Amino acid sequence: MSIWIKKSFFILLSILTFGLVSPTQPFLNEDNHALAKGNGKSSTFESSTEDPVEEEGMLSREDFLDTIMAQAELHSYEKFGTKIKPVIEDEFRSVVLPNLEKAIEKTATDFPDEDLSSLVISEVPEYAKTEKIFHIYDSRTGKDVIRFHVRKDHPPKDGYYFNFHYHTAHDQFMAHHDLGSIYWNKNMPPQWRSLP
Repeated sequence: MSIWIKKSFFILLSILTFGLVSPTQPFLNEDNHALAKGNGKSSTFESSTEDPVEEEGMLSREDFLDTIMAQAELHSYEKFGTKIKPVIEDEFRSVVLPNLEKAIEKTATDFPDEDLSSLVISEVPEYAKTEKIFHIYDSRTGKDVIRFHVRKDHPPKDGYYFNFHYHTAHDQFMAHHDLGSIYWNKNMPPQWRSLP
């Protein structure tokens, strides 16, 4: 299946289910794992003599990044809710998402290609007051690799800001790595996941 069809299907499924159900990573990459009819051999083995056979569940770095970034964007919008999203969406896409992609790409370099398919994105928490947007964790161990958060800041005599940042397992999630801040206004923003 071409990548744009997979992405379109993923987005359609997310919209229809309001993000409650997301396809599994192997489904999103079924073209890498398709079996040739009747002979049980991988179609990638038959069609390519230059590249080695891809193992079951193995993602290319590009496919991994595309899949995770699509999920990250959807999870972020789910966290914002319909009151916050329309106000900050454009700035989020232009300021925060490129930095978020760099952070994920940098983290992925710590993993060999064959381990990328075990990195999955967590669900958006139901409770509204926490900073958590989503975490990326290793499904084999259940341990977080990188955590993406957003905090509402209110500097004295200033308006409200959304501070986007992440933490990594390299320092036991102690350091605060900035992704960018977006100004809200002088009034307190609504709760996360607020509906109109």
